[in-house]
Amino acid sequence: MAGDPILLTTNLARYRAFYYCNSVAFVASLVAIVLVQKEKLVKHHALEAAMILVLFGLIGAYAAGSCRDVNKSIYAMALAGAVLIYVVIHIVFFTLDHKDKKDDAREDLLLEKRRKRLLLFAILAATITYQAGLTPPGGFLLQDDKLGRHHAGDPVLLDNYPRRYNAFFYCNSISFMLSIALIILLVNPNLYRPAIRSNALSVCTAVGLLCLMGAYATGSTQHLKTSIYIIVLAVVVLLVAAGLLLVFLLKRHGNSKKNPPSAPIKQKDQKGERKKHARRKYLMLLGILVASVAYQAGLKPPGGTWQSGDSGYEAGNPVMHDNRRPRYLVFFYSNSISFVASIVVIIMLLPQWLRKEQQGEWEKWSLRVMNWTIRLDLFALLGAYAAGSNRGWKTSMYVVALIIAVLGYFVIHMKISTCLERRRKKRDAELHYHEGSPQSKPKFGAIDDLPISPRL
Repeated sequence: MAGDPILLTTNLARYRAFYYCNSVAFVASLVAIVLVQKEKLVKHHALEAAMILVLFGLIGAYAAGSCRDVNKSIYAMALAGAVLIYVVIHIVFFTLDHKDKKDDAREDLLLEKRRKRLLLFAILAATITYQAGLTPPGGFLLQDDKLGRHHAGDPVLLDNYPRRYNAFFYCNSISFMLSIALIILLVNPNLYRPAIRSNALSVCTAVGLLCLMGAYATGSTQHLKTSIYIIVLAVVVLLVAAGLLLVFLLKRHGNSKKNPPSAPIKQKDQKGERKKHARRKYLMLLGILVASVAYQAGLKPPGGTWQSGDSGYEAGNPVMHDNRRPRYLVFFYSNSISFVASIVVIIMLLPQWLRKEQQGEWEKWSLRVMNWTIRLDLFALLGAYAAGSNRGWKTSMYVVALIIAVLGYFVIHMKISTCLERRRKKRDAELHYHEGSPQSKPKFGAIDDLPISPRL
């Protein structure tokens, strides 16, 4: 019947496996939300048990719903186990000579902050890769192939370019399983502490980001030439970021020779360290959010894709690519720049040494480079929105004018606020000066009760 899932008709056992695993994950996540509301219910590790059930339900649903081949489902589930085994081996070999320091509050604080950032990335990466795996780019075939090679419900990209689809599938699956394994490890303090100290989780996150970029390059287009352009774009953004960082470091090195630094003050040093952590946190948040929306927009372009080749176009190609090619190119490359820049920012935020003397000026100037990269990221996202949210150049110009108007409003507001703040400080300084001067004090007791004018 119309409205029934195609997988229900073509493969009943696989559909049931997906449906019940997905339902278990959904119900267990609601139970976890209820447990968090009451402190008494969190005891006896009930919350951790619910979260583990959620994660394993997601793994089963992804393995059953992201493909139609039993072997691929087994490979997808084996990836999560392979990640956990790698982390254990990494911890064993890189923490042989490590000795825990007693009462090291600063190291515990840094571990907790890094855990939060990695957990945030893992949750959002698992979300976008789960959706992309279940609804691959290009959509699905609506009817069986005349030659009997593929059936209704199979991905269009698999029918057109099997190698490209396999590259997308495995890159997306590796990123998803890495994210799930990271969440499982980050739930238990006994697991994530040695894993963070040995940088095992940072390695897993970096691999997940590279696989996410590979999935975007293979899934956002059906043309090999365009995929190569995306990879070259990623390399260019990395080189630009590295060049900016090198310029900042050389500039800092020249200034340090002219003006040698004075003795550090402990209070100021702690305050500056807190500011750096806050900046790293919001940069990580911005990078992850922009990467998630750009990834989804790249795999699901505006206007949709051709579902069949009956109309003379290639199935799986974006409709806007054939109808309005210049507009599609503006959207595609703006969205790709935004996605690549956000991935670069996240990769730059991953390495953070626990020892203070190893951070130095590198972290300070890398934060500046990441600020500029995030600005490029956001401007590219605005360009992608202006090109992809409508089909007329006139409306796109209206969107650009709206962006300029909003930016102008903020500039005017900041100028007015700055002028008012300066005027208020000047008036307060004059009032304080006149109240403290001897000429402004009354000489007779009868005048003591009179109010003193600021102009006096």
